[in-house]
Amino acid sequence: MKQDAILKIFKDRGALLQGHFKLTSGLHSDSYLQCAQLLQYARDADRLGAKLAECFGAEAREKPITAVVSPAIGGIVLGHVVARSLNARAIFAERVDGRFTLRRGFALAPGEQVLVVEDVITTGGSVREIAQMVESMDAQVVGFGALADRGEIEVQFPAPKHTLLRLPLVTYQPESCPMCEQGIPLVKPGSRPEPACRQAGPAEKPS
Repeated sequence: MKQDAILKIFKDRGALLQGHFKLTSGLHSDSYLQCAQLLQYARDADRLGAKLAECFGAEAREKPITAVVSPAIGGIVLGHVVARSLNARAIFAERVDGRFTLRRGFALAPGEQVLVVEDVITTGGSVREIAQMVESMDAQVVGFGALADRGEIEVQFPAPKHTLLRLPLVTYQPESCPMCEQGIPLVKPGSRPEPACRQAGPAEKPS
């Protein structure tokens, strides 16, 4: 499946949004990939999950991948459909006191071959945290997968990485965000809109 075809699916499903968004990384952007809008269509999810799983054929042939670990909540659906194609377990990690951990009876065995799957990668921070958690349990991360990589600079990991869509989108530090300067309301997708960015008045500007 070519990049153009996958991008068309995002657009057709209303999953490529325009506005003023706060990303998980804390960066701001005028574009957002809302994968939940796409993955709610089960046939699309199954097809894309199977395609992503195929990318890890070499790793799976060397030694079976027995678990796919994803961060909650964004990676849960994609992780599940990838795991189904690999005949692996689909488990997800949740933040507890700011750190990813396995709950609900989920566990990894020492030496287990694990694939880390996220819906969208920007800076790769959440994915790296998941990998560290997996390795702390003496399991082995054999690959990283995502539906899309939207980082301006392509993120590299210590194991093979495969994404179905490479779509660099501009991001801004909060202190240098042009949408903030214009006072455009900031939205953190999946939550209530955040207050409009506050512009400094003349009296607040440095003399």
